[in-house]
Amino acid sequence: MKPVALILRAAGINRDVDLVRAFELAGAETRCVHLHELIEDASPIASCDILAFPGGFSYGDDISAGRILANRIRHQLMDAVWTHVAAGKPVIGICNGFQVLVKTGLLPGFETDADQLPQRITLTDNALPRFVNKWVDLKVESGTKCVWTRGIDTIECPIAHGEGRFVAPPEVLDRLESNGQVALRYASNPNGSDRDIAGICDPTGLVFGLMPHPEDNIHPNHHTAWTSGADTAATSGLRLFENAVRYAAERAAQPA
Repeated sequence: MKPVALILRAAGINRDVDLVRAFELAGAETRCVHLHELIEDASPIASCDILAFPGGFSYGDDISAGRILANRIRHQLMDAVWTHVAAGKPVIGICNGFQVLVKTGLLPGFETDADQLPQRITLTDNALPRFVNKWVDLKVESGTKCVWTRGIDTIECPIAHGEGRFVAPPEVLDRLESNGQVALRYASNPNGSDRDIAGICDPTGLVFGLMPHPEDNIHPNHHTAWTSGADTAATSGLRLFENAVRYAAERAAQPA
């Protein structure tokens, strides 16, 4: 039986279909469900094996990127999401989804109480205040706890954001570093992120957020070098999703 990946949709999100394809190629069954449906009935979150927050511009990024969606989750869905996290099931937030995870407090996830999740980090305007859309090289941090990046050294994929600069107080950055929660760094920093951080996980390694779009490098034709026949970096984004699906399948196979 395939693990089920639940992809959350909401107004302004536009990368949900890409995540569906990524998880399907990785071997999962997928369900794409609108926020309003989940607020009425959160049971799909309880029954899924992986929860995903896609990129886009949720609610037009009014106020700040991801803020409105984060507030709706915090006030209307947090019990269901927290139960999923506490059960040891993987979660991913990409670009706008990463912004949502940090603004709900699910990342960095230092706390163990759903009622005590302050926002400790943010993703704000790029150092050069403009939208950046380009391919980047990512280095997987050695010693990271992140389940999603296991066995991977480097990833190539695009970024597409105007508010992607990772910012946190020095004490939070130090704690992320010492706790193995820094998962990805930019090889060449495109947005001014503190310590070149492109993605982090929570202390369990299961809740993972990143600004770049690995779902944009899951097929050989996605990579910019495909016309020359070079394939060394092709589909490197797919490996993140394969790791999560493999983990979910192994978890489901364990005796209750």
